[in-house]
Amino acid sequence: MSVQDKPLVIAGVTFESRLIVGTGKYPSHEVMKRCHEASGAEMVTVAVRRLDLAAKGEASLMNWIDRSRMRLLPNTALCYTADDAVRTCRLAEELGMSKWVKLEVLGDEKTLYPDVEETLKAARILVKEGFTVLPYTSDDPITARKLEDAGCAAVMPLAAPIGSGLGIRNPHNIRLIRETVKVPVIVDAGVGTASDAAIAMELGVDAVLMNTAIAGAKDPVRMARAMKLAIEAGREAFLSGRIPRKAYASASSPIEGLVE
Repeated sequence: MSVQDKPLVIAGVTFESRLIVGTGKYPSHEVMKRCHEASGAEMVTVAVRRLDLAAKGEASLMNWIDRSRMRLLPNTALCYTADDAVRTCRLAEELGMSKWVKLEVLGDEKTLYPDVEETLKAARILVKEGFTVLPYTSDDPITARKLEDAGCAAVMPLAAPIGSGLGIRNPHNIRLIRETVKVPVIVDAGVGTASDAAIAMELGVDAVLMNTAIAGAKDPVRMARAMKLAIEAGREAFLSGRIPRKAYASASSPIEGLVE
């Protein structure tokens, strides 16, 4: 029996695409825009602290984002304390970007792993101030549950270190997080190629956020298209249900009635 898919809904907003993209590391703003179009993504994240606020016209990154079809998700990249992250979100609001934010509070510069204590602290403040918070976090189901309890609209566990392209390092924990929380689970960071995105979706997560895997590809536009297809294929495979793994072979054709 075919399983009816449910749309991706975050904080009451429905999205057709389960792919979220970024804006960093592209060869040019024009290539970035073409990648956004090829990806079919409806949400794009922007590092507030990397924005050149003095840039105007085509020199401005914001000029190349189609806000008529893409929801803006300002992020707090390069923040290492809750206080810095909260200030950055308030700045994003003052700039008219959005009250939806990707909360990112890092623990150190080497791993770029999240500082979950500071992330929780910032999330609680931002939720009280009316922000819709999507936090980048570790692949720890307990922290994911605490972020959900704090009022976050989704949780975004890492698949691997940011920009590493290592793929899904701990699929078991991603499944546990999916079982633990009711809010959408969005895999964030670590995807290297289309098969990684498909695997993430096959684990049952609701969406995948990526930047470097597209922006750093030799052909970013083609990779954006590949990611779109991988997300769709992974979701279809998850809903279809994979066959059980077996230790030994099992003939593809029936063995009854063989011609002797």
